[in-house]
Amino acid sequence: MKQGNQWAQLAVAAILSTGIAAGVGEVLAEEEAPMEKCYGIAKKGRNECGTIVHSCGGEATTDNDPAEWILVPVGTCKKLGGTLKKED
Repeated sequence: MKQGNQWAQLAVAAILSTGIAAGVGEVLAEEEAPMEKCYGIAKKGRNECGTIVHSCGGEATTDNDPAEWILVPVGTCKKLGGTLKKED
């Protein structure tokens, strides 16, 4: 292989690895963000945990049920139209 091709391949590899590392860093930062329970925004089958009606996550039967919750980054619940307190 010619030396020019090797340099081009190294440059492409460096660019790709930088992009991948940046993407992994963003995912890790999101996972470490503080989270809070947000009621009333969970979609059907996308709730985090049980309620008085069922015992497991993923069993919500309707969208936006005020008794169902999901975890969201702190400070985003109200922006999404939810509430931090369970409504009975």
